[in-house]
Amino acid sequence: MLYRFIVRPVLFLFDPERIHHLVFQLLRIKGSIPGFNRFLASVFAFESPRLERTVLGLRFKNPVGLAAGFDKDAKLIDELSCFGFGFIEIGTLTPKPQYGNEKPRLFRLQADGALINRMGFNNEGVLAAVERLKKRKSSVIIGGNIGKNKDTPNEKALDDYAYCVEALYPYVDYFVVNVSSPNTPGLRELQEKEPLRKLLTYVKSLAGAKEKVKPVLLKISPDLTVEQLDDVIAILKETNTDGVIATNTTISREGLASDGEIVKRIGAGGLSGKPLRSKSTEVIKYLRRELGPDYPIIGVGGIMSVEDAHEKIKAGANLIQIYTGFVYEGPGFVKRILRGMS
Repeated sequence: MLYRFIVRPVLFLFDPERIHHLVFQLLRIKGSIPGFNRFLASVFAFESPRLERTVLGLRFKNPVGLAAGFDKDAKLIDELSCFGFGFIEIGTLTPKPQYGNEKPRLFRLQADGALINRMGFNNEGVLAAVERLKKRKSSVIIGGNIGKNKDTPNEKALDDYAYCVEALYPYVDYFVVNVSSPNTPGLRELQEKEPLRKLLTYVKSLAGAKEKVKPVLLKISPDLTVEQLDDVIAILKETNTDGVIATNTTISREGLASDGEIVKRIGAGGLSGKPLRSKSTEVIKYLRRELGPDYPIIGVGGIMSVEDAHEKIKAGANLIQIYTGFVYEGPGFVKRILRGMS
């Protein structure tokens, strides 16, 4: 209540990307104070044996994760783990640092409980993240979401994904192949049948070549047609890809309550939050039906309440991830979901 009615209205007065970086700076400063992270965990974490899950051969203390994009560069793993997440996904990371798209590139649609972003894989490069992961203290499960640099042509995309796998291998618990962001020109073309088969086969071979095999997941778009989704399902099976994350943001603007002129002025970008809920849930249901009862699915998209979290699990997700819900509902959101699940 304090966050929703006092803190959030103040934060939402300012540019969303600037506030994001300011909050990160404050958490980093506070996290350096002895005992502060323990205090955070005592307030926000919630643990119960009934929440534990074994998925992808990994033991998760609970099924609620932080989606990729929130802590792209692994700057706050220790601090964010104190908010009760069962796992944290970093990235999307690319081999070389890149600025991303021009600002402004992150927007709120408060009437819809949504965000629009066209960040463009802005990150400091995979090696910078590796240096931070080497120093982390938390034992929270880490996923490495990887992509290609903007200036890498699709015919050389394999090299970029391979570079990220090699760099991150000792420091993450699973990999996510991201070909579904709408904000990197040409990236979604890698979701087409033949490029996707080639990419997943290659990444799987790299992830299985070490002494300890790391699971590989594919993150897919909610905007795929049924025919495209069937192709993806066939390739997941054919390449023995270990799991799927459904879904990324959408380019659709259907059914928004926000003023149409405002949405038009914002322009291109991926929409997340409440308007994505039903679409991502329907994709999860379809995946579960076609992939069978045991295939690992991580559900993400529009989880803004405890009921939304239950909906994703009921649809067939083994684990869930939040991002926009964390922004709108605040630091106590994970705890509320876990209490409801327990």
